[in-house]
Amino acid sequence: MTTQTIFEQIQLKKSFLCLGLDPDLDKMPSHLVASSEEPLFDFCKTIVDHVNHLCVSVKINTAFFEAYGVVGFTTLHKLAQYIKSHYPELFLIADAKRGDIGNTSLRYAKAFFEAMPFDAITIAPYMGKDSVEPFLTYKNKHAILLALTSNEGAADFQLKAKDKEVLYKQVLKQSQNWNNASQLMYVVGATKAEHLVEIRKLVPDSFLLVPGVGAQGGSLRDVYKHGANKKIGLLVNSSRGILYASNGEDFAEAALEAANALQQDMKNLLN
Repeated sequence: MTTQTIFEQIQLKKSFLCLGLDPDLDKMPSHLVASSEEPLFDFCKTIVDHVNHLCVSVKINTAFFEAYGVVGFTTLHKLAQYIKSHYPELFLIADAKRGDIGNTSLRYAKAFFEAMPFDAITIAPYMGKDSVEPFLTYKNKHAILLALTSNEGAADFQLKAKDKEVLYKQVLKQSQNWNNASQLMYVVGATKAEHLVEIRKLVPDSFLLVPGVGAQGGSLRDVYKHGANKKIGLLVNSSRGILYASNGEDFAEAALEAANALQQDMKNLLN
């Protein structure tokens, strides 16, 4: 999927919402967990079926499936196939945070871009360009580099300065010179919205995947004000705020209401 297609979906849906799927059996509705033979799949499928028209992207956190071994990985594959076959307009992200060199990265790319129908994968860029470029050899597929994350530990390395420039800015700058850099996107936490002005100077045309709005305290208005570009260039992720809006039998309706509230805020900003 191209970034132009994403932009067209943003315009059509008046939304730049990315639905995050982090299914936790301990937080999911107990009636569904008890009655379903595939609770992870059924829960995620139901949420996507209810809110797909309000979002332009879906981000699947693979850890919440890999934790269950073969069964979980099979469900991950099935869910990705379901979303892409029923809602091909959604930009599908594997939040897998992979990152290795040479043939290993090629195999990761093959797994997520060929064996599974993901449009993008999150990458830890610590090992440099030869750990990222293999993902960029796939036409219209994207690598989303961790740049400035929303967690407390981000300050341990990302904000440390070397030669008077912090590490995350060095990642942004150097990555722009890699092969097929136009297929790069970046993770920037909503709780770091004050850095978005500087980030946009370094990557003016790239899409940013922005977690941290809502439960983690990030401001949607601030993210849009400082981070939007001519093609909006933002995918603002919401996971817990939508998934667990209710853990009762009305969980799908509550998820729809929560997603609709976010989409309406985005519509107002876009207008």
